Amino acid sequence: MIGASILVTVAVLLVLGFWSARRVRGKAGNFTLAGRTLTAPIVAILLMSQVIDSNATVGAADLSGGFGFWAGAAMPIGLALSMLLLGLFVAKKVRAMELSSLPSYFLQRFGRSGELLCSVLAIVCFGILMAGNLVALGLLMEYFAGVPYWLSVIIVAGVALVYTLVGGMFASVYTGVFLMGVMTVGFVGLSLWMFMGPGYSAPEGLGVLDFEQLTQSSAGSVINWATIFALGLGNLVAIDVFQRISSSRSPGGARAAGVLAAVGTVVLCVPLAAVAVTGADMLGDFEGPLLYGLLTGPVPQPIAITVIAALVAASLTTVSGIFLASSSIIVTNIFTGARATAMISRTGLLSASRYAMVPVAVIGIIVALRVNHTGILLTLAFDLLCASLVAPFLFSLWTRMASTRALMISTVLGLGLRMVFFVLTPTIYGVDNTLLYLPNDLIGVEWDGWSTFMAAAVSAVAYLAIGMAGHRRRPDGFPATSATSARSPEVAATPVSAPAPEPVTDPAPDPVPASVPASSSSR
Repeated sequence: MIGASILVTVAVLLVLGFWSARRVRGKAGNFTLAGRTLTAPIVAILLMSQVIDSNATVGAADLSGGFGFWAGAAMPIGLALSMLLLGLFVAKKVRAMELSSLPSYFLQRFGRSGELLCSVLAIVCFGILMAGNLVALGLLMEYFAGVPYWLSVIIVAGVALVYTLVGGMFASVYTGVFLMGVMTVGFVGLSLWMFMGPGYSAPEGLGVLDFEQLTQSSAGSVINWATIFALGLGNLVAIDVFQRISSSRSPGGARAAGVLAAVGTVVLCVPLAAVAVTGADMLGDFEGPLLYGLLTGPVPQPIAITVIAALVAASLTTVSGIFLASSSIIVTNIFTGARATAMISRTGLLSASRYAMVPVAVIGIIVALRVNHTGILLTLAFDLLCASLVAPFLFSLWTRMASTRALMISTVLGLGLRMVFFVLTPTIYGVDNTLLYLPNDLIGVEWDGWSTFMAAAVSAVAYLAIGMAGHRRRPDGFPATSATSARSPEVAATPVSAPAPEPVTDPAPDPVPASVPASSSSR
């Protein structure tokens, strides 16, 4: 029954993807941004489907079972905080700018150098996030359906690629609505079963009321707060979040969608941390993903089938969103030279966007086959963004300070510091660093978590100091016709009344962005 539910879910998603193709009508604007026609509830569903995936559910359950309720709850709390900040302070301004992608924003604020830097970092970081979802789905199909892990990864990546190639953003809309319906029934049913059936229980020190998990470093408080911080701020510069906000019908609708998504994320996902703590107490020394053990053990089969279907749909929807956003960035923000533009013109923007998805899918498959871990990959992706793009994005959005030199230097310093700690710290969010650790006597496990705050602080301070010292300030608006709309004429845009920005006067030579590892480990 569980194996059949997985197959049925995949089949439904494929049908919805092909059905949504009729809404594309051959237009790139419909394919990438759904024609900017989505209402606030639909955008809220899309935002929730972006943050509620296998990384944030299966990974969070394992964290709760191993480290306590607040270790697992930190993930949905951090993601909900991000949605709340997005709705209150970011979404309305971003939607009013009529842009199509996050790198297009950096192009307007920081010039071509900023666009390239943002594009490369965003694709690398979200390649890590995509790989985490492919890993979770591969393990799920191996565990429940007996399909070999490597074959499962290829199958699920292929399914997401196929229905995204056909339906684009409208495919995400239809599959997202299906996902939220199934997920609400499954997650609420699982929580009710736990509280009304076996009842809540937790090992000593790991429960909901054991607040030392938030106050004592020995109980993991620094790592838990670092998780909330990294997800809460890093997700503000998520390429798929930016794209979904830009698909909203109006700026006000984009703001309301962020707030609704924050509430929905807390209601659906935080109780799962309590379920996981109880499950760890019930299962004892179970080996494997904790949530999978519960679903094949004490949980009633109808609830288990619904939850598994929700996990499959959630991860495929997230992977689909990353395919879509990454291909759009490749076509409109990276390959902008004369020869590339001529080739895209001959091919057509819509076709080029579809072709660009294929190498993105291949890279995700390769990473997932080499690093079969979930959970931490989600936090790591946003951790790296906190150390690089978050400060320049927020300061340039809410002030007149937009300095290319400040962007470059702050990114190199923040990301460089984070990478130094990543290589020298023996653990990553509480688990052994088996990826890039260099044994040393300088940095121990006590630095784990603190490095997240330190790298983000260095990036923010450097950006402010260099920007203020150079007095490089630009108006807070965007021109009526941007470079993005010129490259993508099929994307409908309404001119925004704003003074034309002064040219960036302090361009620095285009540096090679700091290297970012496409791998991590699970906690």
